[in-house]
Amino acid sequence: MGHRFLGRLIQWLPLVPPPLQPRRRMLGTESVPPPKRPRGDFMAPPRIGTHNGTFHCDEALACAMLRLLPEYQDAEIVRTRDPEKLASCDIVVDVGSEYDPQRHRYDHHQRSFTETMSSLSPGKPWQTKLSSAGLIYLHFGRKLLAQLLGTSEEDSMVGTLYDKMYENFVEEVDAVDNGISQWEEGEPRYALTTHLSARVARLNPTWNQPNQDTEAGFQRAMALVQEEFLQRLDFYQQSWLPARALVEEAMAKRFKVDSSGEILELAKGGCPWKDHLYNLESELAPPVAIAFVIYTDQAGQWRVQCVPKEPHSFQSRLPLPESWRGLRDKALDQVTGIPGCIFVHASGFIGGHHTREGALSMARATLAQCSAPMPSTNPLVQ
Repeated sequence: MGHRFLGRLIQWLPLVPPPLQPRRRMLGTESVPPPKRPRGDFMAPPRIGTHNGTFHCDEALACAMLRLLPEYQDAEIVRTRDPEKLASCDIVVDVGSEYDPQRHRYDHHQRSFTETMSSLSPGKPWQTKLSSAGLIYLHFGRKLLAQLLGTSEEDSMVGTLYDKMYENFVEEVDAVDNGISQWEEGEPRYALTTHLSARVARLNPTWNQPNQDTEAGFQRAMALVQEEFLQRLDFYQQSWLPARALVEEAMAKRFKVDSSGEILELAKGGCPWKDHLYNLESELAPPVAIAFVIYTDQAGQWRVQCVPKEPHSFQSRLPLPESWRGLRDKALDQVTGIPGCIFVHASGFIGGHHTREGALSMARATLAQCSAPMPSTNPLVQ
């Protein structure tokens, strides 16, 4: 149900999803339903307030996420800095110098604001200061994902995808808006996977355009971030999440592939395996690190890929031998002594072979050059 619903949303953008019965549970702070403001003899649509002028990715994403919720799907976006106009809004994001979820005020610019996902949701690891996007995601994200996925907030899938979407989509927006550098002492503070903030910024009028009106650009920005949010969620639900079962199966069968336990064989190639491998290593704490993963590519040829030392790293736990790197075909056969080789990348992180046995032999030959099994170096285990 969730996949069909999410697929229709992506296809029909910028249409909003059909209303479902909203759930009242929110993460971090007790939820308060939007106030009802009757006007005359009819119920007026709610109003979402944000600032006018140059727009940014965080308030565009905050507004877009809210509009995906049934209670805000028909909301009017009021772009202003006028305190009186903002006071009449049902919910205000990224303006007003106030964070008060009881009153639905979600700004992060005030000097006193230092909140992170970790501080507002104890147990979460992320230490990036929240922007208006992160605040809306914190308070409304579980309800939003449950609706989009066609399930309940208590479904474990919602919790898994909630964390994944923050770490690989929303946190980047938070960090960029707050001017937080990605790198500190060689370690990335957060994942940069979309460059969405820069693309939204380019939708603003340039400095020398005669027409400096930002309203049309803000509407395009909301459509852009909504589409990418839904596409990323669809990918994680339909591709990333099912891959865990394949990696889990490969972990269980690794000693049947090779007695070292350092080589995984995936039943299907092309699946995203790295995140799942690190998480499973963290859960299972194997005595030796997984060094290689073998699988077939789309052409039916075999790949042997080295496991990175840690997430987002370009360094391998055990790269393919230096003497193999950059070679192909017969020249590679001669150096490896393994007939049927296709290539080894110049950096040694991946190689190819025509057969399963050949790819396995390439991994085994590399392990043989290592004097002892590698202890687990998964930073999640530490």
